Amino acid sequence: MPHLDSQQALQQDGALFRPIMKTGRGFYLAASLLLAVVVWAAYAYSWQLRRGLGVTGMNRPVYWGIYITNFVFFIGVSHAGTLISAILRLCRAEWRRSITRMAEVITVLVLFFGVGNVLLDLGRPDRALYVITHAHFTSPLLWDITSLSVYLTGSTVYLYLPLIPDLAILRDVATGWRQPLYRLLALGFTGQKHQWHRIEKAISVMAVLVIPVAVSVHTVVSWVFAMTIMPMWHSTIFGPYFVAGAIFSGIAALITAMVIIRKVYHLEEYLRPVHFNNLGLLLLVMTMLWFYFTLAEYLTTWYGHEPVEMSVFWAKFTGTYAPLFWTMFVTCFVIPFAILSRKKTRTVTGTLIASISVNIGMWLERFTIVVPSLSNPRLPVEFHMYHPSWVEWSLMAGCFAAFILLYMLFTKMFPIVSIWEIREGREVAVPETVERIKTYLPMETKGEVAT
Repeated sequence: MPHLDSQQALQQDGALFRPIMKTGRGFYLAASLLLAVVVWAAYAYSWQLRRGLGVTGMNRPVYWGIYITNFVFFIGVSHAGTLISAILRLCRAEWRRSITRMAEVITVLVLFFGVGNVLLDLGRPDRALYVITHAHFTSPLLWDITSLSVYLTGSTVYLYLPLIPDLAILRDVATGWRQPLYRLLALGFTGQKHQWHRIEKAISVMAVLVIPVAVSVHTVVSWVFAMTIMPMWHSTIFGPYFVAGAIFSGIAALITAMVIIRKVYHLEEYLRPVHFNNLGLLLLVMTMLWFYFTLAEYLTTWYGHEPVEMSVFWAKFTGTYAPLFWTMFVTCFVIPFAILSRKKTRTVTGTLIASISVNIGMWLERFTIVVPSLSNPRLPVEFHMYHPSWVEWSLMAGCFAAFILLYMLFTKMFPIVSIWEIREGREVAVPETVERIKTYLPMETKGEVAT
C-alpha cells in the first residue's frame, strides 16, 4: 500500500493535479459550445412535449427509432468501466492503473443518458412510473429497470471506492471552496493500515460483483427485443450477441476518451503506446467475436428462409437499409480488423481511428436492429419509411454533448488517472509481480549444473 504523502504526490505526479488546479480558455470555450448544444436539445424536447411524438419521424409500424437506438448504444458503452476495469483488476494487470478511472467514469455517466433516452421515447414521460407502480414480473421492461438500477448503484460505488484515497490527497493540498468538499467525500481517510485494508477488500468485492451484473444488464436489454415475436428479434442469440457488442463498443469508447485526455492534458507519460496496443488487441478480439455472432445471426436466418424474416433480411442486404448495413459491416469489421491486426498500425493514431470506426458502426448496428424489423412486421400493414426529424437529431446531439460536458467537469474536479494506484504501482507492484512469478515459474538453484 502506498504512503499517503500529499506533498510528495504533488511533486512526483504534478501532471495529474494540473487539470484540477489550472483551467485554460480552451476548456471554457469547449464547455460553452457543448452547453449551447444542450440548451438547443432542451428546446427541442420542450417542442416535443408540447406537440407530442408526432413531431418525430416515428409512425406505425415504426414506433421505436433513434431514441431506443441510443438507449441500447449508451447501455453498451457503459460496459467500458465495469467489465474492462473489473476484469483487469482481478487479473492484476499492472498496465491497467492509468486507465481504470477513465473507464469507470464513462460507465456511471453514460447510464443516465441511456435511461434518459427511454424517457424521451415516451409521449407522456410521467407514465414511466407505471412500470413500478403497476409492476408485473413477467414483463422484460421491469427486468430492465431492476437490472439497470442495480447496475447504476454498483457502478457508482465501484467508481467511488478507489476515489477515496485520491480525495484524501486533494483534501490536503486543495484550497478555497473545494477543500470542504474533498474533506466530506474523503470520509476521514488518512492512509492508516486498517483503512487501506478495508478499501482494498471493498474494491475487490465490488470488482467481483459488478461483472455478473454488467453481463445481466445487456442480456436483459436484449430480451426486451427477443421476448417479442418480431422478425429477426425473436432469437436466442441476442443475449450473448448484445453483451459482446457492448464490450466491443465499450473498449472503443474508452480508447477514444484516452486519446483525447492524453492530448488535452499532456498525459503522455501515463498513457503510453503500450496501453493502446493492449486495448487494441482486446478490440481486435472483440472485432472477430462480433463478426462471428453477426455471421451466426444472419446465416441461420437465411438458412431457415422464413418468409417474414427474409423480408427483413433482404431489406438489410439489398433493400432500403442496405447502405446502413454495409457501412456498419465496414466500420465494425473491415476497418478495425485491417488496422488492429498489424502491429505496425496498432499505434495511438491507429487505435483511435479503429475505435471511432467501431463506435459509428455499433450505433448503426443498433439502428439496423431496431428499425428494419419494425418496418416489416408480421401483420400486413401499410409500409412507412422512418426518417428521423430535427427533434430527434437535436436530442441525440444534446445527449452526446451533455455526456462530454459532464466528463470534462469530472476531470476538473477529480483526478482522471488514479494517483494512489500509480504510486502503488511504483512502490509495491514490482516486488509483488516478482514474487507472483516465482509461484508459477521454476527458479534457478545455486550450484545447479545444466546437463
